[in-house]
Amino acid sequence: MTTSEDPGASGGEHHVYVVECSDGSYYTGYTTDVERRVAEHNAGDGAKYTRGRRPVTLVHVEAFDSQSRAMQREYAIKQLSRRAKERIVDEEDAEGG
Repeated sequence: MTTSEDPGASGGEHHVYVVECSDGSYYTGYTTDVERRVAEHNAGDGAKYTRGRRPVTLVHVEAFDSQSRAMQREYAIKQLSRRAKERIVDEEDAEGG
């Protein structure tokens, strides 16, 4: 799993996460509690998209100082191609994130 901090994040209470689904696809979401949210996805209580693609594995997390900034980043990641999402995960892994 990779983690990165928003340069302006102080408490980092708002998170954007990427999970890899059992079919190899990626799902990106926003939460204030990453562990709880991933558990919800794996229990079938998460997003409709992940319900039929369980289990999911957390592969990337970014922390932000505001909900607004986190949700802007979530939207930006969702607009990326699969290859661009792979680069986010792969580059963080290479840095030891």
